[in-house]
Amino acid sequence: MAGSDRMEIRKTDPGLSALRPLIEGNQSHGAAATSSESDHTFGVEDLRQPGVQFYAAFEAGIAQGCGAFKALSDGTAEVKSVFVCENARGRGLAHRLMEHLAREAAGAGFSALVLETGSELCPQYDAARALYERLGYAYCPPIEGYTEDPMSVFMRLPLLSEG
Repeated sequence: MAGSDRMEIRKTDPGLSALRPLIEGNQSHGAAATSSESDHTFGVEDLRQPGVQFYAAFEAGIAQGCGAFKALSDGTAEVKSVFVCENARGRGLAHRLMEHLAREAAGAGFSALVLETGSELCPQYDAARALYERLGYAYCPPIEGYTEDPMSVFMRLPLLSEG
């Protein structure tokens, strides 16, 4: 993870021009990986909704990755828009972003992080599913706002212990 000690992850506005390549890269990836009916990728306006917290990772002042979570009515938070630019891949940045989102969501009192990602029918999401599994996410039924879809799988990571 060369350079990871210089990486800063901070809450920021997804509309900043410096973040445009990340947001557009994430949207392009989603559009290429699955059908339009199964693509749930957020754009800038979605990421600016109330209840969404957006974070970006910067190295030497340059945005290298991003991720967000959205509050759901059941006390969980949905992970959205985790993306790392191509030149920063392979250094553990997505792992760091996911851990950061989990810490922030837990600190905000959410009981779990949940997510939707591409199923085995979408090989472009193989690495994402493997990362989520390594982080302790377990497969679960569809989360709030989704229905069964062969192109999607749903995962959950408990944040706060029950009782």
